[in-house]
Amino acid sequence: MLRLEHVSKIYPIGEALRDVSWEVKSGERIGLVGANGSGKTTQFRIIMGETEPSSGEVIKNAGIKIALLSQEFDVIPTNTVHEELLRAFKEVHEIKQELHDVQHKLETATAEECTKLLIKLDRLQRAFEAKDGYGLELKVDKILPEIGFSLQDADRIVSTYSGGWQMRLGLGKVMLQEPHVLLLDEPTNHIDLETIEWLEGYLRSLSTPMVIVSHDRHFLDRLCTSIVEVERGVSTTYLGNYTTYITTKEEQKAAQLATYERQQKELERQQAFVDRFRASAARSTQAKSREKQLDKIELVEAPEDGERTLRFRFPTHARSGREVAVIENLTHIYDDKVIFLGANLLIERGDRIALLGPNGSGKSTLLRLLMGKEEPHEGSVKLGEHNIVPAYFEQNQAEALDLEKTLINTIADEVANWKDAEIRGLLGRFLFSDETVFKQVKALSGGEKARLALAKMLLRSANLLVLDEPTNHLDIPAKEMIEEAILQYDGTVVVISHDRYFISKIANRIIAIEDGQLVNYPGNYEYYLECKEKARQKELTTKLEAEEQARLAEKRAKQKAKELAKKSNK
Repeated sequence: MLRLEHVSKIYPIGEALRDVSWEVKSGERIGLVGANGSGKTTQFRIIMGETEPSSGEVIKNAGIKIALLSQEFDVIPTNTVHEELLRAFKEVHEIKQELHDVQHKLETATAEECTKLLIKLDRLQRAFEAKDGYGLELKVDKILPEIGFSLQDADRIVSTYSGGWQMRLGLGKVMLQEPHVLLLDEPTNHIDLETIEWLEGYLRSLSTPMVIVSHDRHFLDRLCTSIVEVERGVSTTYLGNYTTYITTKEEQKAAQLATYERQQKELERQQAFVDRFRASAARSTQAKSREKQLDKIELVEAPEDGERTLRFRFPTHARSGREVAVIENLTHIYDDKVIFLGANLLIERGDRIALLGPNGSGKSTLLRLLMGKEEPHEGSVKLGEHNIVPAYFEQNQAEALDLEKTLINTIADEVANWKDAEIRGLLGRFLFSDETVFKQVKALSGGEKARLALAKMLLRSANLLVLDEPTNHLDIPAKEMIEEAILQYDGTVVVISHDRYFISKIANRIIAIEDGQLVNYPGNYEYYLECKEKARQKELTTKLEAEEQARLAEKRAKQKAKELAKKSNK
């Protein structure tokens, strides 16, 4: 349906793509992966016709319709849900807006103005019908329940919905276009776990072929039938989901390394024979023959190292006491909403806690309470009394950087006694090198700002890490390095993340915010999912049993009514 053949893209500042070839067929779901800056979004722009490739071509079936769901959802906050979905049909939406304006003007128009407005109203209604406006409105009503809205929600204002629900609206507009191929650019950004799981289920229910750019490895695992990796501008296709791709790539790399080492060993042996007997009267002919054979051998290349990636360790402080933090009878109100009601929690040394809950449930608020940035309305939130040294990474910490400073000054101002070489060494570990260190912070991307904020965090040691969405804007290799750093850290960690793969790698305890309580799941993410599934099955069983009891009670009541009626008739 859609194929890229030997596509390259060269910008004045350098080469974005060198040799990219892949295709998506009917029923396939392709995961497009690679480090930030590897050209994934560039490929989408080329497919959508927004930019031309420097060489190669994009081959599409005749009449194919391709739709893109970008990571920034294009919504008008003042629209109703119905109006926003109708924007998928631009011309019909514009006609309906004009109709609305004319009807509004008719309310205050003079007799002379009414005549003109009625003529215009008639013309617009005919145009609306000609474009099948009423049929398209029915399509909008039909898709509402598919994306989780009720018919009553149609008149609600878009701004009253969270980012996750606005993503659903964006997806609904895309699906109303009935695309033959769907492109998804970071669809899980800024949405909570519940919405991500809904999105997975919805996309899996579609037969539409799709290409997905995402740094959410669990999402890629659940959805993808194959993975296209872009590294150093070149693409490689792997069958299977993300985990299969990682396994296959490692196996191929190991096999290539083994073959390379065997060949190098044999070449050394043969070369040693040639060098030894080249001048020998008895064996020089044999040596020359082997030398010619060596020249003809096709050399196996050593496997290349992966893309340069982030490498660091969290510096640790002296060992803390056993009780790291204690929350007792916490009741807290935020924006007139009770988010905690008599909640309790004990955080102990060595815990790696992942804090879960839907957006707006109070996760970030709890971390601010823990760090003393807010005071609880009732109850207490206290760090332990014995040698607790915390380090706090706020969700908006990257935005809190001084935009006018250069990268090197951002670090230098925190460590006055460091030499330039030491500062450059730290920045180099976070992939900032050469002239990049003299860039102003305002010139950085979201991911680069996040890396710089993490670099600042390393300037002081701590035995308690409090991390609010530390993997936002980071690519998969950077996330893997943070996972490794946390696993090697011997202090205590409390983290908020919507990345389930990240949570499953680092957490040894899950705390979920449920009905204003901090519910403890003393195990990893998989254990938490098992507990939730058991609770769901129990709730379903209880519901079915209640329905069966009600059905039996109704049957008995009907039987008794019949018996009473029979006696009455006698």
